[in-house]
This record gives sequence, C-alpha cells and structure tokens, in this order.
Amino acid sequence: RGEVMATRTAPKKAAASKNRTPGPSLGQLSVATQDWFGRVFKAQSREFYQLLSLIIFLTGFGLVMVLSASFVDALKDGENGFSIFIKQALSAIIGLFGLAVISTLRVTTVRNLIGPILAVGAVAQLLVLFTGFGASGNGNRNWLNLGGFTIQPSEFLKIAMILFTAQLLFKREDEFDDPKRVWWRAIANGGFVMFLVVLGSDVGTVIVMAVILIGMLIMAGMPRRLITVIAGLAIVFVPVIMMSSSSRRGRILAWLDPSAPDPNGYTWQSTHGIWAFASGGITGVGLGQSKLKWSWIPEAENDFIFAIIGEEMGLIGALVVIVLFIATAMVMIRIAAKCNNLYSRMVVLGVMLWITLQALINIAVVLTLLPVLGVPLPLISQGGSSIIAILAGLGIVLGIERENHLNPGRATRARR
Repeated sequence: RGEVMATRTAPKKAAASKNRTPGPSLGQLSVATQDWFGRVFKAQSREFYQLLSLIIFLTGFGLVMVLSASFVDALKDGENGFSIFIKQALSAIIGLFGLAVISTLRVTTVRNLIGPILAVGAVAQLLVLFTGFGASGNGNRNWLNLGGFTIQPSEFLKIAMILFTAQLLFKREDEFDDPKRVWWRAIANGGFVMFLVVLGSDVGTVIVMAVILIGMLIMAGMPRRLITVIAGLAIVFVPVIMMSSSSRRGRILAWLDPSAPDPNGYTWQSTHGIWAFASGGITGVGLGQSKLKWSWIPEAENDFIFAIIGEEMGLIGALVVIVLFIATAMVMIRIAAKCNNLYSRMVVLGVMLWITLQALINIAVVLTLLPVLGVPLPLISQGGSSIIAILAGLGIVLGIERENHLNPGRATRARR
C-alpha cells in the first residue's frame, strides 16, 4: 500500500518540480563572475596590468592605513573602532566595481556622457550651496547630505572638468591658433566649475582643479605668451582668494612665520605632523603603533595620513608611497603616448595630473612646504567621494588603454 501511495504522489511532485523556476546556484554564480572578470581583465596590455596593480595596491594600502589612523578617533567619538574603516572599505569596493564597469565602456560612450556628467555635478554642487541638503565641515560647505550618507560633488566635478576640457581641445584641434575659441574658452569653462566650488570656501579643491586645467592646456600646446598672462593673473588673484577667509589667512601667516605667537593653534597640525616623522625615523615605530594619532594630529586618517605613514613606517615607507605615485604617473604617461587621438590623450594626462599633483600637494602640506589646504592623499586618505571619483577616473583611463590595445594601428584622428 505504501508503494502505491508513493507511486501516486510521484507524478504530482514531478509536475511541481517542472513548474518551479530553478534559481542560479552558487556554482553558476561563481562561473558567471569568473567569466565577467575574464572579459574585463584578461588579454590586456602590459600598461593595463601595471596600472591596475598599482591601483589595487594603493587602495589596499590606504585601507590598512585608514584603519590604523582612524581607530582612536572612532573610539573617541563613541563609535565602534572599525566604523570609519568599514565605511572606507565599502566606498573602495563600490569604487573598484565602478572602475571595472567603466573600463569596459567605449571611449565614444564616455564622450557622449560628458554633458550629463557635467550637468549632474553642477546641479549637485548648487544643491550643496543653496539648499538645506548642503552640509559644512571645517569651514567648508562642500557636502551633499542625502539621509544616511554624504557626497562631495566637487570630487566628481574634477572628472567632469577633465572630460569637458579634453573634448573641447579635441573638437577645436585645428583652431589652436585662435586663443579666444580654444584656450580662453577652456579657461572660462573650467573657471565656471571652480567658481561653484570656491563658493563653498573649498580653496584646496579649487587649487587642485586649477593646476589640472592649466597643466592640461600646457600639455596640449598652449602658447607661452598665454602661459605668462595666466601666471601674472595667478600672482594677483591667488593671494586675494587665499586671504579672503580669516582662518585661511591665519594658517598662511602662521606658515610664513612659524615662530610667531600662535594663540589660535594654526601651527598645531603641521608641527605635530613633523613630530610624527621625527618619531618614525628611518624604519618607523611599527604598523598601528603611532602615538601622535592619539588626538595629537587632527584629521589623522584624512589630510594628514601621510604623517601617520611616516611615523609608523618611517622614511622608507614614506619614500615607497612617493615612488608608487611616480610609477603610477609614468604608466599613465606611457598610456597617453599610445593614444591615437587628442581626446583620449588629454583625458589620460588630466587624470594623471589629478592624482600625482594632488598627492604632491598633500605631501608638501604635511612636510610644511605648503600651508594647510585640506587636500586628501589620493586612494589613501579617508573619504568615500574622493576614492570613488578617483577610481572612476582611473576606470576611464583603463578603458582608453583597452581600446589602445585593441586598435593599435587606428588613424591618428578619430571620427567626431
């Protein structure tokens, strides 16, 4: 009787199993993931793999240093010691995934998105400045508060400015002898973007953007006469902008005369940053063993993370970081040399200037060669918007190198 019942119920179970839609197994998901990574990262050029390796190493190293530098501050704020690190790790994961996806986009696809990227970035920055969604910190109004998380639109405006400038130079490559239609127009467009940022008092970001823009124009062949005019304008207006804020003016005067009385503590951060390097010596005190991060250095996990690197890893560790940024710049210069059109070349050089010059400014600030400007160390300092934006820019560079590798003999001027 039991056999008969089993026989009667078997067809019903079989029918039910036929009607049920099978979901993907873990094995199938693993195979699909491997296939996707294979399509994205396999059979690429040497420069592609070199740049990707440097990106992954700098990002991983940055996470380790953020964990070391932020643990004390997180506990001091009554949070879990890993809270800042977890947020940064999530941002890095989002950024690396975005890098992988963006690197598969065709150059023409990215070019078609320049207008929307610039428009969204500008609108987001205007929301920061003129609505209740804007958030302030350390004297700057530069963040967009969206409930549980914040975004810094100015970081993404750097990408928009680089892409827009490269597009303008590419379209007007035959008109380089006309300063108004090419060079001054590029400066005006970039100046508008920087004006939106400077309204939030973030002069450090504006300085980085200005250096990127002028560097791109010089590399594109801007005449020396115009370079001289721009340098003269910078000599006049930069001091005015730098002195427009009382706190900024105090930091600059303290930097110019560090031995003067400092009742407002403008030199506190810089002085203790130098102490961190002195404490680290040649080989450092050991990872996680910094003493100056115990509330002696403000923004230890952010703008002054290089000081923690110098203390915990010594002169050797600090030099290794500098060498890694130099290597990243050299790889991107080689990628730019392989590009078959001006647009791709200028995008690669723009991202290269962004990362290397921002790193140079950050390191110079920590070493007291420049006044404190509030500029993070790319891929290493804590900051979700910064790491996502930089990884997105590097994804565009990897996508350009992918096309270089697939089309090594393409005509010099791509079709518009």
